[in-house]
Amino acid sequence: MAQAPSSPLTEPAAVAAAGREVPAGRRLLAVLVLATALGPFAMQVFLPALPAIQAGFAASPAATQLAFSLSTLAIALATLVYGPLSDRVGRRPALLGGLFVYLLGTGLCALAPTLELLILGRIVQAAGGCAGMVLSRAIVRDLWPRERAAEALAWITMAMVVAPMAAPALGGLLVDLWGWRSIFLLGLPAGAVVLLACRAALVETGRPGATAGGSATMLGAFAILLRHRGFQGYALQAACSMAVFFGFLAAAPFLVVETYRRSAVEYGLLFVLVSGAFMAGNFAAARLSARLGSERMILLGSAGSLAASATALALALAGVWTPLALFLPTAAGGFAQGLAMPNAQAAIVSVHPGLAGSAAGLAGFLQMATAALAAQLVGSLATGSPVPVTFAMTLCAGLALLGAWHGRGAGEAR
Repeated sequence: MAQAPSSPLTEPAAVAAAGREVPAGRRLLAVLVLATALGPFAMQVFLPALPAIQAGFAASPAATQLAFSLSTLAIALATLVYGPLSDRVGRRPALLGGLFVYLLGTGLCALAPTLELLILGRIVQAAGGCAGMVLSRAIVRDLWPRERAAEALAWITMAMVVAPMAAPALGGLLVDLWGWRSIFLLGLPAGAVVLLACRAALVETGRPGATAGGSATMLGAFAILLRHRGFQGYALQAACSMAVFFGFLAAAPFLVVETYRRSAVEYGLLFVLVSGAFMAGNFAAARLSARLGSERMILLGSAGSLAASATALALALAGVWTPLALFLPTAAGGFAQGLAMPNAQAAIVSVHPGLAGSAAGLAGFLQMATAALAAQLVGSLATGSPVPVTFAMTLCAGLALLGAWHGRGAGEAR
């Protein structure tokens, strides 16, 4: 009788990596999922606390927003570092070190007596927490060949979507019951559990020190990519799509709590609409992309995102200032972005197959840096009106569509 092919979820034995046998299977994959979810969860669970932090420190909206935008920028910079670092020192020490940094930042946030120290803590927390997001994918590539890695990567990607869905509702509940510091007091044991689980389950899967080259090689690869029209267009599309989302994140908690006079818990529940719609868009993309083609999906999703953002802006200009007038169009835009973004990511790493890793790292940096800039600008323009944020979302969605149009038909580098 023919034996069913194994998968990352059912692999009972061991997988060769770095010249030796490394245990793999459900336990290891569960640990990687937890490590991946920690960073997105920490970012989203914090957002409902922004109005309370502003009131607690008697700070301006622009100053308070730095706790969000600078931590986003820290993720952008750390994304460039973890890959090369793990090539030099190994996946395991890089991941464990990042999780330890996360704990240090979370502790500083919990005890911060000033807004400045809270912002510093958020930067440290974010830089450490994103280690799992970056290195879990590298570990999967180390352990499983391409055709068997898809299932593991699907679970890891799902963690990056599901964790942000649940986090705002929990964060809002914690803020309403015990104040904003309780969010970080929860983050400490959560991070400790993930660190201990990784320490117990993960052995080295890479080849420390085996990668040739250095910063000069990396910069040369970046220069090649930035000259390619396909990378230019699709990186712009992905970065501006991320800016749409982060601009919304920067303003939505303040609008819900201060303008619409709703609770932080209600913000968290409304946010599920946006995350759920994005997830639905991802599922639709998985079914439709092969049939319709990647370029068509990117253009379709980008156009849908622009239409949804423009609808939110039109409602705001018409004086329809309600939570659903903001969240329903944003959810529709999230669905459209779910159609476009997986295809844009695939296009980014396909423009130059020999530089796929560099393309992913550079595009990730550009996405998070653009998102940080959008979050800070939108947060600084807080007026109690939904018009500034919906205008910014519409502008960024328009730039994303322009990028999709610019990148179409570029093909692979020769």
